[in-house]
Amino acid sequence: MNIVVIDYGMGNLGSVCNALAAVGAVPEVAARPEALAGADAVILPGVGAFAAGMDNLRERGFIPALRQAVLERGKPFLGICLGMQLLADSGSEHGEHAGLGFVAGRVERLALPASGDCRLPHIGWNDLKIRRHDGLYADIPDGENFYFVHSYAFNAADPAVVSATCEHGVEFSASLEAGNLSAVQFHPEKSHKAGLKLLGNWLNKVGAA
Repeated sequence: MNIVVIDYGMGNLGSVCNALAAVGAVPEVAARPEALAGADAVILPGVGAFAAGMDNLRERGFIPALRQAVLERGKPFLGICLGMQLLADSGSEHGEHAGLGFVAGRVERLALPASGDCRLPHIGWNDLKIRRHDGLYADIPDGENFYFVHSYAFNAADPAVVSATCEHGVEFSASLEAGNLSAVQFHPEKSHKAGLKLLGNWLNKVGAA
């Protein structure tokens, strides 16, 4: 199975590819949108700001290719961290910016309470409240810990697409699953055994394992 990891200048591609290899995948890193035409599944990793992510996808010609592969052809998709946020209709980081619009919702800064010990960015290990114990979370127990680095989160228009939540001062969406689309706010490639298990579950889900 041809699993394409998009290189748009915003991702820790080495760590993602090493984690995928550890669970039996042979990913292809794609710096050109033409590579998506032959993909069986697509991964969009990402670290950084929403606006820069969209700018890079646009400048490198990936937006039409992503729309065709993921929305029109229904190829399985996994977004990681910024790659999850860019699925939204819009984001408010450093101004108002349009997203890919693949999942209805908006990315906004975590609204932490004025009183409390939580700070931004949210960095480190945190446990999940899992809503769906299939798909990404097959055989992963509620309360499992994953590694986060972010200040903004995806507010989905339809709560039914949220497959897990997390709490850092406020509750936020930790993952989305909707049809052929899967996405996680945390970094599975940095989440040790739990992260590898989740990536393996995604490979099973898309028929790559």
